[in-house]
Amino acid sequence: MTKKPMARFNKIQVLTAMSATGMIPVFYNQDIELTKQIVQACYKGGVRVFEFTNRNDFAHEVFGELMKFAIRECPELILGIGSIVDAGTASLYIQEGANFVVGPLFNPEIAKVCNRRLIPYIPGCGTVSEIGFAQEAGCDICKIFPAGCLGGASFVQNIKAPMPWTLIMATGAVEPDKANLTAWFKAGVTCVGMGSKLFPEKAIEEKNWDIITELCEKTLGYIQNNKL
Repeated sequence: MTKKPMARFNKIQVLTAMSATGMIPVFYNQDIELTKQIVQACYKGGVRVFEFTNRNDFAHEVFGELMKFAIRECPELILGIGSIVDAGTASLYIQEGANFVVGPLFNPEIAKVCNRRLIPYIPGCGTVSEIGFAQEAGCDICKIFPAGCLGGASFVQNIKAPMPWTLIMATGAVEPDKANLTAWFKAGVTCVGMGSKLFPEKAIEEKNWDIITELCEKTLGYIQNNKL
């Protein structure tokens, strides 16, 4: 019997995929057809968790179409939403099928909405106290953002020394090269979010999707080597 593609993955599946693959591409474009190509290129490169960002008016309409596309063409892909700062917007995207919610800040009201539906909420945190408050609110993974401005890999090491149970996603100043990724994972991140560095402007302009697929393959390879 053929397994039916899913829109919603459970919380354990989402967190496991984030930890296992170690990378979440972060992308926004209002052009749905272009975005579909980007998602499919990442999927071919081994990506299994993808964050679309809420960056413009009607972004939820693009996300809804993208979710339907992913269910059909990328059945193992866990698609979530980023740049969420309020509970109402989180609810809107959850109704569109979002499997996880990411934000640039920590909002306890978003945590309540996500916890009610058992959907991972990954808030942006810039201090140890913010991380502690987020963990109290039920956030399994916390995003340090902007990671480069916060001290990079050193910040991660200093957090995990007194709080070794902390699961961290670093976003900002993460690049798809061996040295950069080795530093982050040696410091103890669970996963990284990666945006523009994974999507070269020239490749997008020329619609050379193979470049993005290859970048994803190489990046995931570097990450897996650091997880061994």
